[in-house]
Amino acid sequence: MKALLCREFGPEANMKVEEVEDPVLKPGHVLIDVKAGGLNFPDLLCVRGQYQFKPELPFVPGTEGAGVIAEVGEGVDGFTAGDRVLFNTPTGAFAGKAVIPAQSLTKIPDAMPHEAAAGLTIVYGTSYHALKQRAGLKPGQTLLVLGAAGGVGLATVELGKAMGATVIAAASTDEKLAVCKAHGADELINYSSEDLKARVKELTGGQGVDVIYDPVGGDFTEQAFRTIAWDGKHLVIGFAAGDIPKLPLNLPLLKGGHVVGVFWGAWAGRFPQEHRQNMSELFAMFEDGKIKPHVAGTYRLEDFLEAFNSLSGRKAIGKVVLTP
Repeated sequence: MKALLCREFGPEANMKVEEVEDPVLKPGHVLIDVKAGGLNFPDLLCVRGQYQFKPELPFVPGTEGAGVIAEVGEGVDGFTAGDRVLFNTPTGAFAGKAVIPAQSLTKIPDAMPHEAAAGLTIVYGTSYHALKQRAGLKPGQTLLVLGAAGGVGLATVELGKAMGATVIAAASTDEKLAVCKAHGADELINYSSEDLKARVKELTGGQGVDVIYDPVGGDFTEQAFRTIAWDGKHLVIGFAAGDIPKLPLNLPLLKGGHVVGVFWGAWAGRFPQEHRQNMSELFAMFEDGKIKPHVAGTYRLEDFLEAFNSLSGRKAIGKVVLTP
């Protein structure tokens, strides 16, 4: 089978697409013909050796995907060959086949394309967990989404609207903001040309925002926190800007604010039943037309470098997908 191989930590350009042996099926696992793999920011960090864990070299990157079950291993119940599924995995999605533990699989609706399914688990799973379990977002509250045109950002715009919030989308270009508007954003802020704090104050009548969704970090974190309402929650998702910010602690004190960490992968592992319930609710939203995964670009495995560059350069609007 074809697979994207990382043989040494470093720039993405060091990787190659190679012919390798098919993975061996194990008890409790299934063999999947992979149709699409979702590219995420942690994949970049993993290849560069900068992520929380370092896989043993060589490895196939890719933490989520979708496909069709080719064969079911011993001891697996509830799945059969031919089932359409999505999966999450520490590594291995950017290949023609993958062997995945059965507990990491979820059947997908017939109406959901593999490309959309491949980009659902992490971005929508992260965002829904953040808004539901970590922020307790309520109808009528105001939600500020930074990096709103990225994968998790755009998912959060849709989910915020589905949950009844007023959504303020903040992004770096008018093109990105137009996509946010099409996916349900109520208000738009171009933080390349507008003052974030002043604009939020104007839009909220001086009250500030109840929940901030922050996958960006860098200088935007403090700017955003200064817009928070009393007892508001600032969700720490990631640091796409590159720098991990240092927030002056007098700001949470003065606003009665909460800085809330969101580590969806660890939470899903600790609370699998709640994660499955979240996924079930996400599928229902998809079937009701409340969420529409936006695929920014679909790339062949051989064009992986273009895909990685679109994400690292923050050019992608929505989700980037690789197809073997």
